[in-house]
Amino acid sequence: MAKNVVTCDCAKVAIELDGAPFISTECHCNSCREAAARLEQLPLARPMLERNAGTQFVLYRKDRIQILRGRDLLEAFRLGPKAPTRRVISRCCNSPIFLEFQSGHWLSLYSSLWPAETRPTPQLRTMTRDRRDQLALDESVPAGTLQTWRFYAKLLAAWIAMGFKSPRICIGEEAEREKTTRK
Repeated sequence: MAKNVVTCDCAKVAIELDGAPFISTECHCNSCREAAARLEQLPLARPMLERNAGTQFVLYRKDRIQILRGRDLLEAFRLGPKAPTRRVISRCCNSPIFLEFQSGHWLSLYSSLWPAETRPTPQLRTMTRDRRDQLALDESVPAGTLQTWRFYAKLLAAWIAMGFKSPRICIGEEAEREKTTRK
């Protein structure tokens, strides 16, 4: 399988990806839009939303991802203390890195990690019912008001291929604590 490396804007964080993603999506949920609005206010932050107010992700199984460097520079951002998702950014340059669902077996990497010319194009749109603006969505990408059956089928197939495991992704201080514990 081909390996690919993506980095934050300043390249202090690098992630190796093994093989192809299992799907690329564009999410239109309220929480992705709210998180983008907050995170885009950080110094050096780049835009996270597309012109149509969606957030593009490239989904990989967790067992196909290895953080090569900068794990200690990764920081979790949650919309609230009980939010089931954590969005992870790099502290060095405030690049959005990934979104992780609690107990999920995959990571939704922000597509902005890829150079524009190699960025995977979305295969489907999810949560379009949450859209408040009525900008027309182009017809080139299938859209569902919730997550489409295709999305769930891809998630299930990836989980089966992983033997129903959900590896833990440690970042920042928790990664340092885990290193100390293993010694």
